[in-house]
Amino acid sequence: MSSPNWHWKSKHVTPWAKSWFERELTTIIIEEGDEKVSVAQVTDVDGDVELGQRKSKLITIYDCKVVLEWVGTASDGSEVKGTLTIPEVSHEITLDGLSDYVYEWALTTASSPAVDAVYSLAKKRLPAALETKFAEFPVVLTDTHGKDITVSTANSTEPSRVSTPSIPSGVKPAVPAVKKVEKAINTATIKVECSFMASADDLFSLLTDEKRIPSWTRAPAQSNPTPGAKFSLFGGGVIGTYKSLQSPKEFVQTWALSNPNWPSGHDAILTTTLDQSSDSTKITWNLVGVPKGQEDETERNIQGYYVGGLKSIGYVPVFIETRSTPSSRPSPPSKPAPDFSRQLVAGLVALMALVAAVIIPYFSI
Repeated sequence: MSSPNWHWKSKHVTPWAKSWFERELTTIIIEEGDEKVSVAQVTDVDGDVELGQRKSKLITIYDCKVVLEWVGTASDGSEVKGTLTIPEVSHEITLDGLSDYVYEWALTTASSPAVDAVYSLAKKRLPAALETKFAEFPVVLTDTHGKDITVSTANSTEPSRVSTPSIPSGVKPAVPAVKKVEKAINTATIKVECSFMASADDLFSLLTDEKRIPSWTRAPAQSNPTPGAKFSLFGGGVIGTYKSLQSPKEFVQTWALSNPNWPSGHDAILTTTLDQSSDSTKITWNLVGVPKGQEDETERNIQGYYVGGLKSIGYVPVFIETRSTPSSRPSPPSKPAPDFSRQLVAGLVALMALVAAVIIPYFSI
């Protein structure tokens, strides 16, 4: 379910992105004199791509590994083939410029002076052509899918322009008594767990430090990790107050969405625990008090924006199997396994007795 001004709306478009890379990268052709290099085919696109909306702002979220085959023609007319792997094509590299693209080259044609010349041409010219396409990708992604998640504000309610009648001087206006009616809210609890190849100290800092939070939320943040201090994530999409902190094991916050569908004045309680083992740290987000009807979308967005945000900056998640709650109904008592050894001995004894009953009379004759 999505609603006006919903700050965490997103659309997963990985299949579309794969098709885009396969179609667009194969249009690259480079010619220099008698030599020619082109992208023959894209053999693999591995990763996740989605478009998110936060406070009416569209944000691309993607991190893919791209593998392709390139082909060239040498000056003597011979064909040259090779492969190229780009381990990371991501928002962080393309738009944020946090690092450079890495290119892993391989030549599958036997080396010769003419072949090596084409190989050098590919290394010199293909990266620039590929990066031009990579720069186009987030623009096309937003243009193609942005309309599916952008919420119009045309139906927003405007303030009334009707003037208030004036009150004669000397007359004190009567103030009607307002009775505040508390509306009961049915709520649910959601839990999201994921382990990361990182220390609890590092993850605790990443989740609470105002200077580090924007690296994985890609939005302004306010956070003073002390009890009673307020915090704001995703450009104001999530707000609350720190209740308690036990670094680096746990922190508890009130938690609410800046969303018309979220009940005014209602706070859920988010308890974030970090359990470090020898090689990873398990983070558990336990959110108590989610209004009924919003639990599925809230859970998806915690997975997408908390877990996905950490993943997008290189924190490797470890798969955790979902654990089911055992039934409270006692299991029926199990029947003892039959003792086959005793049955076998009894059978052998009976067989020997039968043999004896048949043979002994012959010896007595």
